[in-house]
Amino acid sequence: MFHCDQCGECCRHLPALEIYEALHDGDGVCRYLSENLCTIYESRPLMCRVDEAYEKIFSASMTREEYYKLNETACEKLKRRI
Repeated sequence: MFHCDQCGECCRHLPALEIYEALHDGDGVCRYLSENLCTIYESRPLMCRVDEAYEKIFSASMTREEYYKLNETACEKLKRRI
């Protein structure tokens, strides 16, 4: 299972990609983020579910370890922006 320390940085820096448009108002901050917690956690989109996204989308193209490493690297980059 992917370890998340709930810093909220991934939710504060959503990329300007079509798949994230419904989650923010153009500012890159998820509208469902409240004090570092997701207000729709149990029903959050697949792209916000690291482990499930791996199983359903990325497992055919990379190992779980590679996928986790990519996610960890992205997390660290976002945290350095603080």
